[in-house]
Amino acid sequence: MSKQPLKIMLIDDENIVGKRLKPALEKTGDIVETFEEGEKALARFDETPFDIVVTDIRMENIDGIEILEQVLAKSGRTKVIIITGYATVEIAREALSKGAFDFIAKPFKPADLRGIIERASKELRSGFLHTT
Repeated sequence: MSKQPLKIMLIDDENIVGKRLKPALEKTGDIVETFEEGEKALARFDETPFDIVVTDIRMENIDGIEILEQVLAKSGRTKVIIITGYATVEIAREALSKGAFDFIAKPFKPADLRGIIERASKELRSGFLHTT
């Protein structure tokens, strides 16, 4: 049984992050779109839902917490993973209390992020079995 590819949105204002992570995440057959601006990412999310959104916390104009809130308001089943170079307990707690699936501190290895995405995908797939 082949698994349905995940649609993953990656938002980070540092271009290198998307360039480095996109090929690593696509190795598993998932579809990855990268964005450097939160506004463009949210506009794209309005056009098509994503299974998983990975977003940096600190960006110009719209921060990761705002993206988290807007994504979850539009799609309760989307899993949001927060990336932070400023990992503090407060930021992590705020993100998790607002519904983030998990967070990961920079610097991290693509394999670490893939592990979190794999856990999120298992939760998404099990969600298809339960009707609410």
